[in-house]
Amino acid sequence: MADRKAVKMVSGQPDFLQFNNLACETAGGKVIFATDEWFAPASNLLKREPPEFIASAFTEYGKWMDGWETRRKRIPGHDWCIIQLGVPGIIHGLDVDTSFFTGNYSPSASLQAACLEEAPALTLEGDRTGMAASESQFEAVAKLHSESWEELVPVTDLKPGYSDTCHNYFPITYPSRVTHLRLNMYPDGGIARLKVYGVGQKDWSAMPTQDQVDLVALVNGGVCLGYSDAHFGHPRNMIGLGRSANMADGWETARRLDRPKNLQVDGKGILQVPGYEWAVLRLGHPGVISQIEIDTNHFKGNFPDSCKMEACYLTPEEEGKYVSGRWSSDPGNKWRVLLHPQKLEAHHRHIYSCDSLPLSGPVSHVRLVIAPDGGVSRLRLWGRPTSTRHTSKL
Repeated sequence: MADRKAVKMVSGQPDFLQFNNLACETAGGKVIFATDEWFAPASNLLKREPPEFIASAFTEYGKWMDGWETRRKRIPGHDWCIIQLGVPGIIHGLDVDTSFFTGNYSPSASLQAACLEEAPALTLEGDRTGMAASESQFEAVAKLHSESWEELVPVTDLKPGYSDTCHNYFPITYPSRVTHLRLNMYPDGGIARLKVYGVGQKDWSAMPTQDQVDLVALVNGGVCLGYSDAHFGHPRNMIGLGRSANMADGWETARRLDRPKNLQVDGKGILQVPGYEWAVLRLGHPGVISQIEIDTNHFKGNFPDSCKMEACYLTPEEEGKYVSGRWSSDPGNKWRVLLHPQKLEAHHRHIYSCDSLPLSGPVSHVRLVIAPDGGVSRLRLWGRPTSTRHTSKL
């Protein structure tokens, strides 16, 4: 079968964009404090959908904006908010997106981080447009001493929200686990989205090794490390929380152009095509996989015809070589069959138990292969974590 090389990042885009957005609202991220939300609430920062602009949309407080926008400050200080990550973990990069904030974007910003043992009793509920933090909210947030948190990004000028300048990317080398962020705007203005790219970090020591767990889940530290195509949706969506909301909340490829003009099937009803698409994911913890779930929820006219899965156990050094080579070869002949080719159905949960899985040893990485193309909404790999922990150099 004809393989497709790994996708390269668009020129100018940082490599950390492949990681999970740990702050996204669909992953459980939330804003728990904001100094001011006059024109647009801070909760917009964590939306999964791209920002939009509606020229005719106004509220009683002014122009409706799809982001966080504060009033023009006329008192001492600057605006800031506290974000609780949906998935605590290691942050590799940030995107401060100012889309559509052109004459009203925040001139500069900084970010700080902390790992709090207990989630603070702070919440923001309902539509906060036109509101500002109360005195009691300021008193409560002061107990966090967030002004003294570790600095991830120093005070840095931001670019305006035009299409060619709106993404303000910041690579992060902070090695410690993060649960909360403080986003500072200087002095006021608007930011459309904040995306926090990283890898979840779970405390596996507290989990009995005999318990079954989804080893590749976002919340358990799973991460996508490479893929052949993601034209309509990134493979990292497959390890998100719950079932997918729609087709955009899954992995979907473009239609392959090398499909035969007249399709044929084998004795099992599987299409005989020359090409396929693939995605490589690292488990949150090495383990023995006993059940696979491949969900094509919402993919009714665009589900893959078939799939198979391979797995291997890689050291951090071996993983680094594969990543640098963009998974284009298998020099160590590491990959082993975890699931033989299976015919898939539309809009359906496919469950494969241990009887269907020929590989019984511990693995750290999996490669899902779909043929010829299409979409998968969720991938679940249920199994038992082993005692060996994979510590990536990424």
